[in-house]
Amino acid sequence: MFVVVDSMSAKLKVNQLQDGLCTKRVGRSILFSCRSKSTNEWAKKLATYGAEEGTVVIAATQTRGRGRLGRRWDSPTGGLWFSLILRPKLNPREASKLTFVAGLAVTQVLREVFGLNAETKWPNDVLVNGRKICGILAEMNTIGETVNFVVVGVGVNANFDVEKALPEQLGKVATSLENELGRKIHLEKLFRTLLERLENLYELFLKEGFDPVLEDWKNYAGFLGRQVEITGRTEKLIGFALDVDNEGALVLRLEDGTIRRFFVGDVSLQA
Repeated sequence: MFVVVDSMSAKLKVNQLQDGLCTKRVGRSILFSCRSKSTNEWAKKLATYGAEEGTVVIAATQTRGRGRLGRRWDSPTGGLWFSLILRPKLNPREASKLTFVAGLAVTQVLREVFGLNAETKWPNDVLVNGRKICGILAEMNTIGETVNFVVVGVGVNANFDVEKALPEQLGKVATSLENELGRKIHLEKLFRTLLERLENLYELFLKEGFDPVLEDWKNYAGFLGRQVEITGRTEKLIGFALDVDNEGALVLRLEDGTIRRFFVGDVSLQA
């Protein structure tokens, strides 16, 4: 099923979003809008009304896109902005690790399809040449230990120049496929390829657990084994990135030799 909610013109060729899509569930139902406040908010509303697992909403642009911790996420036309509804039979602690599943999917696709040196960055980003090219926001709805649904939002900077399309401070730390490749790419093909990889890794996660996903994710984590700075809600610390453990926590050895685990924070490499 494919539904166009808003038929205004867009750079996405919406009639090609499902062409040749090889998935069992993910993306079999797609809703498109030229403009959405937030694809995650849209998807959560649909999930509350009973939308089936695998439903995807996609927008040409978001007017109030959100990143982690409620931060604004700039979403100009030319990017790939979509959210996926999942209904895993997992406890909330395990379901929260779907952020890693999505990050791994994006990293592998950028490497295999475009030959880019994509890296995973804890907890929810993908980098190319040290600059952010993708962010992921996973949000869940639960009752006690029962997960009703998880919405996984994916935002990929694709067909735009970050210095022209993003605010000045973001243009200095972000990149896009256009900036890296020197050309525009087929958004529809990237979308289909990401959905296929997301489904494959999601099924692996459900069948074999978090360990195989985490091991692959860490293979692309360039910050591991390096000196990093972590900024939390109330503190800023420098330490050596030892590991990301099987609960998704970042493990640091701080300058005084103590070992700390972090579940929330922003990480940046130190010279």
